[in-house]
Amino acid sequence: MTIILKNKETLCCKGFKFKCCIGGKGLTFNKKEGDKKTPRGLFSIGPLFYRSDRENKPYTKIKLIKINKKMGWCDDPNDKYYNRLIKINKKIKCEKLFRNDTQYNFVLVVKYNTSKPKKNKGSAIFIHLTKNYKKTLGCIALKKNDFLILIKLINNRTKIKIN
Repeated sequence: MTIILKNKETLCCKGFKFKCCIGGKGLTFNKKEGDKKTPRGLFSIGPLFYRSDRENKPYTKIKLIKINKKMGWCDDPNDKYYNRLIKINKKIKCEKLFRNDTQYNFVLVVKYNTSKPKKNKGSAIFIHLTKNYKKTLGCIALKKNDFLILIKLINNRTKIKIN
């Protein structure tokens, strides 16, 4: 099964069409760290991280991981853990997963540049939540109800095609 980003504001999966938002500077085949663009291509997805202190355990067939206060996603191209889940420490620049807002109450990893990450090619590409469809820094964002439907439809073999 494949999730398809049909255009800059429509994500399709199994007959469902979800309104979404993407990176503020559009789509690219040449992603660079911090460029505010969403990478084009075909990517695997998962795992799904969630805030168990705020949300019930969601129904899904993909691997679930509870977010804790020490979790981050390394976005420092010069670090050996670049574009990987890390335990937060002050020496490593990272995207904190345990946030004050609700954007990361559910976070689905898009496996872009994750196996043998290339320096400066982009990190922390997620499908996460939005309340207002405000442009992202490169991720894809959905309203919570749509996100919960999407994660019921997918499994560990699902891919996402970003055109």
